[in-house]
Amino acid sequence: MSEGVERSLEPGGAATADAVVVTERAQSASGDERGGLLHGPAARNLGLVIALALLCVVGVVTAGDRFASIDNILTILRLAAITGVLSIGMTFVITGGGIDLSVGSVLGLASVWASTLATQTMAQDTHWIVMVFTALLVGVACGLVNGVLVAYGNVVAFIATLAMMVAARGLAEIISNRQTQRVKVQGFLDFFRDDWLGIPVLVWIFALVSAAGWVLLNRTTFGRRTLAVGGNPEAARLAGIKVKRHTMYLYALAGLTAGIGGVMMLGRTTAGTSTNGMLYELDAIAAVVVGGTLLAGGRGTIVGTVFGVLIFTTLTNVFTLNNLSISAQAIAKGVIIVGAVLLQQRVAARSRAGT
Repeated sequence: MSEGVERSLEPGGAATADAVVVTERAQSASGDERGGLLHGPAARNLGLVIALALLCVVGVVTAGDRFASIDNILTILRLAAITGVLSIGMTFVITGGGIDLSVGSVLGLASVWASTLATQTMAQDTHWIVMVFTALLVGVACGLVNGVLVAYGNVVAFIATLAMMVAARGLAEIISNRQTQRVKVQGFLDFFRDDWLGIPVLVWIFALVSAAGWVLLNRTTFGRRTLAVGGNPEAARLAGIKVKRHTMYLYALAGLTAGIGGVMMLGRTTAGTSTNGMLYELDAIAAVVVGGTLLAGGRGTIVGTVFGVLIFTTLTNVFTLNNLSISAQAIAKGVIIVGAVLLQQRVAARSRAGT
């Protein structure tokens, strides 16, 4: 623990969460000044912009107008939207020092529960927003279960969320009887098929969730506490942060974004099925890590996560347009993920050496 943080935690001092985080951020900023701009968040985001630009150049060179067309760009954004929303919630969990393997399964469960005959009948009798609230409640409930197990049950996050991943998928299969449930509520379908200013509604939802996530992480006490809990849970506890409760909130937030993803999946596919969201948790974790959020916690970036999602989606689009195999796509993604982790380790080592 740093000397400045230790002084703020002395019995006679005013130990506040903000004091801890301000001290840590000041040290981080001074480390960036000593190490140069290459250690700052702007440089990390610049690297992501360059990587995305290079992928776009490859797409234009190999696929020409098929890649550069407005329709294809909107397709990329539409495909990125659901994974992007999941990744925003995952950013908070990983920044707080945790991990959530269940978001894909929770998305599937939310989509199934919101498209049951009972839910759709209620929606037709009242308003289609009932389906949305149902999916959100399912997501938050699953997230709270994860949070309680991790924070208060002292279950390792990997195991707790792995159990939820399996259980949520199984419950979705039971509810749907492994059948595809078609959405027949016309108001719901009309809303999610609509375009605003020529941009699909799903893309607007992704943009709004990303903006809200950025504000929450960078401009609120909740975000500062998330950074503190992920950076040093013991220091955060001594500073007055209720670490267990905050951890529970982080998993509930991830569940909320999974519920939103479930609604978006229903809007895109017009069907609820237990296979919705299969392996989406891996794509979300990959996008968060590539975006620059530390797997060890204590540093997170919403902007980086958005770029990470766009990089992977654009990569998939380029491979698809060039009729390259799914196996080759998987290899390319694996190389990118390993490269991002190695870069994180190198930057972390330089930061420690500079302090």
